[in-house]
Amino acid sequence: MTDTRANKILGIARHIPPQEVTIGAPEGDLVVVGWGSTYGPIAQAVTRARKAGKAVSHVHLRHIWPLPENLGPLLKGFKRILVPEMNTGQLKTLLRDQLLVDARPYNKVSGQPFKIREIEAAIEAALA
Repeated sequence: MTDTRANKILGIARHIPPQEVTIGAPEGDLVVVGWGSTYGPIAQAVTRARKAGKAVSHVHLRHIWPLPENLGPLLKGFKRILVPEMNTGQLKTLLRDQLLVDARPYNKVSGQPFKIREIEAAIEAALA
């Protein structure tokens, strides 16, 4: 019964629209993956990095479980994956576990939202 339910949930992925790159190109040096309230600071930081000539993109997830079926191949088009999260890294762990990608965390657990400059600094560090 448990396996039947799990397979039914995984079948939902066939009905989730393919994941698209929110900002930037579908491949490059770095992709910043976010979900939920991280959208604004990530979008601004990635836009600024792109204006500075960096090959950075932003993927913002709307579906966490099951993940979009094309997310693994999409993320594998990037050399590095950065996952800013307002927790201890649950999305990073999910991406590593389910997609076998080397997602790197940037966590903040202070209860305050990310500042754009914090994401910019994390992008710079990831590209260094």
